[in-house]
Amino acid sequence: MKILTASLFFSIPILAQSGLQVRQTLDKYCVTCHNQKTRSGALALDTMDVDQVPAHGDVWEKVVTKLRAGTMPPAGMPRPDFATYTSTALWIEGRLDTAKPYAGRPLLHRLNRAEYANAIRDLLDLQVDVNSLLPPDDSAFGFDNISESLGVSPALQERHLLAALKIAALAVGDPAQPASSKTWRIRQDLSQNRQVEGLPAGTVGGTRERENFPLDGQYRLQAKLYRTNLNIVRGLQTAHQVEFSVDGKPVYHATIGGPADLAALFDKPTDTGDAVDARLQVEVPITAGPHTVSVAFVQNAQFAEPVRLQSFVRSSVDNFDWAGDPHLQTLTVSGPFHPTGPGDTPSRKRIFVCRPENTAKEEACARTIVATLLKHAFRQQPSATEIQRVMEFYHAGRKGGTFDSGIQAALERILASPRFLFRLEHEPDGLAAGDLYPVSGVELASRLSFFLWSSIPDDTLLNLASQNKLKDQAALDRQVRRMLAHPRAESLVTNFAGQWLQLRNLNNFQPNTDIFPDFDDNLRQGFKRETELLFQSVVQEDRSVLDLMTADYTFVNERLAKHYGIPGIYGSRFRRVPVTDEARKGLLGQGSILALTSHAERTSPVVRGKWVLENILGLEVPPPPPDVPPLKERKEGEKPRTMREQMAEHRANAVCAACHKTLDPIGFAMENFDAVGAWRNEDAGNPIDASGVLADGSKVNGVVELRNGLLSRPENFVTALTKKLLTYALGRGLDGRDMPQVRAIVQAAAKDNYRFSSLVLSIARSTPFRMSTAVGAAPVQEVAQK
Repeated sequence: MKILTASLFFSIPILAQSGLQVRQTLDKYCVTCHNQKTRSGALALDTMDVDQVPAHGDVWEKVVTKLRAGTMPPAGMPRPDFATYTSTALWIEGRLDTAKPYAGRPLLHRLNRAEYANAIRDLLDLQVDVNSLLPPDDSAFGFDNISESLGVSPALQERHLLAALKIAALAVGDPAQPASSKTWRIRQDLSQNRQVEGLPAGTVGGTRERENFPLDGQYRLQAKLYRTNLNIVRGLQTAHQVEFSVDGKPVYHATIGGPADLAALFDKPTDTGDAVDARLQVEVPITAGPHTVSVAFVQNAQFAEPVRLQSFVRSSVDNFDWAGDPHLQTLTVSGPFHPTGPGDTPSRKRIFVCRPENTAKEEACARTIVATLLKHAFRQQPSATEIQRVMEFYHAGRKGGTFDSGIQAALERILASPRFLFRLEHEPDGLAAGDLYPVSGVELASRLSFFLWSSIPDDTLLNLASQNKLKDQAALDRQVRRMLAHPRAESLVTNFAGQWLQLRNLNNFQPNTDIFPDFDDNLRQGFKRETELLFQSVVQEDRSVLDLMTADYTFVNERLAKHYGIPGIYGSRFRRVPVTDEARKGLLGQGSILALTSHAERTSPVVRGKWVLENILGLEVPPPPPDVPPLKERKEGEKPRTMREQMAEHRANAVCAACHKTLDPIGFAMENFDAVGAWRNEDAGNPIDASGVLADGSKVNGVVELRNGLLSRPENFVTALTKKLLTYALGRGLDGRDMPQVRAIVQAAAKDNYRFSSLVLSIARSTPFRMSTAVGAAPVQEVAQK
C-alpha cells in the first residue's frame, strides 16, 4: 500500500468547492445513520447547517476525525472514494479554522510528583525519593500533569510540609538528623545469574542504588536472600561470594553456601538462613552526599563462558526448590552512626553561595542566599516583601541555633510555599471574558521548562524572561533547540513517552510462568529500555516522528537480542543495531507494546486494537458495555482453539460485534507476536491467520501490512501524537476549539518532514502555548489567594 508523503497529502486538490457539494456528500453517505431519528453515535447530521460550521465546532470535529481515519461509513456501507474523503475533510477543516483563536484559560497548576522531584534536583542539586515523600497523582487525558486533576487535600498539604522539612534537613546537613534506614527490594523474577547493567564487571545479579547520605559517618549495608515458600534459603549447595561496593569500589566480601552451610541447612533450615543473612552486612564510613551503593554475586569463573551458550531460562521459577542459584532479595542502608558533620555536599555548595566571615556579616549573606533560592524556586525575581517574609523564618531558625540552622528554616519555608508548589499565571486587569492576551515572560519560561524538562527554568531562561526577550520568535526557537539538546530533556522520554505509550504499566505485566517460564524482570526491563531509547533517538537526533513507526534500527542488550533472535549481541549494555526483519520495525514490533497489550496467559486482539486506535490514530474507543462475557475456557479433553476461533464465538454476541469489527482486525494482524512479544507461526497447533479488513476498508495480512495501512495517511499518526504533545505541554485536555491549532502545528511540521523539533517548535509558537483566554470577573490569582 502506497504511503503518502506530507507534501503529497497537502497538495491534494480540494474537490468539494462548496457547502452544497459537502451537503450532498453527507446526505449520500452519512445521514442514513446519523439523523434525528436514529442518532447513531449520538450524532445527527441531517439538521446541521454546513454554512455555520464554526458554530458547532465540536460536532464537525468529530466528523473530520472519522473522515480522516476512514472509519465512517462503516464497512459494508457505500463509501466515497479517497479524493472525496479528503476534499470533504479539507473543506470542513477550512471552515473550522476560521473560528476565533482559542488559548485556554489561565491555570493554577500544582507540581506533580515528577515535577516536584525534578524541581528539587535543579534547585538544590539533590535527588530525592519522591515516591516515599508524596502520594501518586491522579491522571486525566492520559497524563498526570493535568491541572484539573492535580487537586489539593489537607492530607496532601501535610505530606508536602513533611517533605519540605525532610528535604531541607538533608540538603543543609542537619546534624540533629536521627539514624534511619532505607530498603530496596529486588524483584523475585529478576534472574540473578547474569551481569546487571551498571554493576561492577565480574559480578552477576544484585542491585545498584543511588542514595544521598545525610552526614559524614558510619553506615550499615545489609543484604538478605530470597527464601523458598518453606523459608529455606536457596542456592547454598555451592559457595558464592557476595560483594558490596560504594561508588564502584568493593568495601566488603562475604561467602555464603558450600558444604558447611549445606549441612546446617538440613539440620536447622531457618536458623541457617538467619545466620547466612547475618554475614551479609558491614559498617563502613561514608561521606555525606550522593553515592552509589551496590551488592552482587562475584561471578564464578567456571560458569562464566557457558552463560553465553545457554538459553535464557529464568533462574527463579520454582518457589519450592532450595537448589539452583541464590537470589538477593533486599539491600538496606542504615545510619548515620557516630556522625561527624554535614560534609561538603553538592547541595550545600548549591545553597551556600556565600559564607559569612563573622556574625556581623551573617544577615547580608543570609539575604543573598534567600534571594537566590527564591529566584529559582518561585521562577522569577523575588520581591522585597517575599525576601523579608522568608528572612523572618531565617531569624527564627538562627535564634538559639547556628547560621546553617537559620538557612535550613528559611529553606523549609520556601519549599512549603504555594509559590513553589504551584504554577500561577496572572491575568492582566481590564480584560473582558474571552479576550486573548500573551502570558508574561516568566510564565512562558515556566511553560517551556515544565513542557520540555518537567522542571523549573534555568538561569538562561529566567534571564531572558526578565528581559522580555522570549517574545521574539527567533530567541524562543533558540531556547527550544537548546532545551531539547539538554540532558534534562530526558523527561520527555520518562514522563511524556512513558505515559503516552503506557510504558509505566510494564512493571505490572506478569505473564503466566507456566506458559512463559523464561520471562523474567531482565526481559521486562529490556522491553522498556528499548522503547525509551527509540523515542530518545528521535528526540536527540531530530528525526521524523514517523520513524517511531518505521525505524530500521533498535536498541538491545544480550537478553533482549536473544528474545528477538538477533545473533552476536553479548553483555548487559544496550547498543544500537539494525533491524532487518520488517515485522520488528517501529513500535508495533517491540516487546514493550506487545506485552502491554496482552493478558497474562494469552494475547488480546481487542486490547491491541484499542491501543493502536487510541495511541497511533488518536481515536476515542468507547468503554465496553457492562457484563461483557469472558472468553470461554477450554474444557478438559477439548481441542485447543486459536484466538481467532475464540473471538469469533465472542463476536456472535450482537452487543459486542460492532466494536469488535473495528478492533479485532488490528489485533489479529499482530497475532504472530505472542503475549511476551516473541514471534510465532502457530496458535493452538494451527497456522496463524493474521488477515483482516480495517475500518477504512483496507485489507491487511500481518503486522507489516498493518503498519503500511496505518501510515497510508501519515498525518493521522502525526495528528494523534501532536494532540498528545499539546495536551502534555499545556497541562489540560483539548477540545474542538483547539483543533485548528493542532492542524496548524501538523501542517507546519509537514514542511520539515515531521521532524520532532518542528512539532515542538510549532507548539511553542502556537496560540494556546503563548497566550491565554481571559476569564474576566475572577482572575486565577484572586481564586488562588482565596
